Amino acid sequence: MAEQGKEENSINQGTEKEQEEYTPTPPVQSDFLRETIKQKPVNKKKLLRRTLITVAMAVVFGLVACFTFLVLEPVISNRLYPEEEAEEVQFPEETVTEEMKPEDMLVEEEKEEPEEPVQPELDDKKIEELLSKVQFGLQDYQLLYEEMAGLAKTAGRSVVTVTSVVSDVDWFNNIYENEASASGIIVANNGKSILILVSAGMLNDADSIVVTFCDQEKVEAQLVQKDAATGLAVLSVPLLSIGEETMDVIDIANLGSSNNSDLLGSPVVALGSPMGTAGSVCYGIVTSVGTVVDQPDSAYKTISTDIYGSRNATGVLVNLKGMVIGIIDNMNTSNDMGNLLTAYGISELKRTIEKMSNDKERAYLGIHGADVPEEAGEELGIPMGTYVKEIEMDSPAMAAGIQSGDVVIQVNETPIMTYNELLTILYNANPEDTLTMALMRQGKEMDVSVVLGRWE
Repeated sequence: MAEQGKEENSINQGTEKEQEEYTPTPPVQSDFLRETIKQKPVNKKKLLRRTLITVAMAVVFGLVACFTFLVLEPVISNRLYPEEEAEEVQFPEETVTEEMKPEDMLVEEEKEEPEEPVQPELDDKKIEELLSKVQFGLQDYQLLYEEMAGLAKTAGRSVVTVTSVVSDVDWFNNIYENEASASGIIVANNGKSILILVSAGMLNDADSIVVTFCDQEKVEAQLVQKDAATGLAVLSVPLLSIGEETMDVIDIANLGSSNNSDLLGSPVVALGSPMGTAGSVCYGIVTSVGTVVDQPDSAYKTISTDIYGSRNATGVLVNLKGMVIGIIDNMNTSNDMGNLLTAYGISELKRTIEKMSNDKERAYLGIHGADVPEEAGEELGIPMGTYVKEIEMDSPAMAAGIQSGDVVIQVNETPIMTYNELLTILYNANPEDTLTMALMRQGKEMDVSVVLGRWE
């Protein structure tokens, strides 16, 4: 027991000794381990460089995207929604009715002639009796003009008013607009646009062109082409910009013939602006036909009437069938005729209207020509062909060596008998085409090569 007590005392002493030797670690102070985060200094040059690079890349990306869209969008649109091409405008050729020759009037003996009813002979007294029974009163006179007015209204569905607007600035920097108007006609529908023929004089320097149809709807138009020889122009109005109601009202002009032998002395109606104001109408008769206007590479004929109108008249002449036979143009009216209306014959204009409507350039030779009279061929031995009356200065004809007095007898192996045959070849040719012409000059035949120019 005594030994056990000694062991417990020794253990307690050892424990106390260990406790005295153990010294606890003082607690860590929190202020010693506190971290301070400092911002990295900004490199302004590097930041500016990166900003500029980002902006430049954005601009380049935008330009590439815009260019790609502009290039590919029409291609994709055309493939998804193919656009119909405009139809080529063509007018039917006029059929010329040839006069019956005396030998054609002879009837063959073996053919039996049908018996014609015998007309009773009338003496002067019977004629007077019949005429006395015919009475023409004011009511008949009124009905006659009502029929003419109805004809004018129907034909007027193809007549339009074209207004050109020109903007300008006055001395006080105030913007103002000048307007000029003329009457035109609807000549064709090519499937995409309505084509309108009108005088080109009022379209010079126009900022905008407005077309007013017969129902007073106004639509903007674009210039297709002008013709320097006639002073006419063709405008186009997109079909999508014309309302359905207007399309139901308007009509395409029925182009007739001005080469009819019965035209002289026949009644005509002037539509458009014969009195200088839109919508005016005049009645009269044709007093002369066949006068040729002296212009290069053309043989336009004029129609004169007894209608007293404005010197600035525009519009059309129509016959009693409602067919257009002339385009009013008083620029070619002689001084002694005063204000009597004249017009270009529609027959000679049709080829020019086709060229302008299809936006095809017209070839330019630069000659004033005429047919060789048969008397000259018989008496002087001049061959049939185109007689060159005059040459335009600095024209392709002058450059090729063609002279006044020459007779064109052949073009590219095609014989030429009349001036119109030469004009047909020119109308079918294009600028920069080369034509080989055979000429007769003072009894000698020679060939020249002509490079055609273009009308300006």
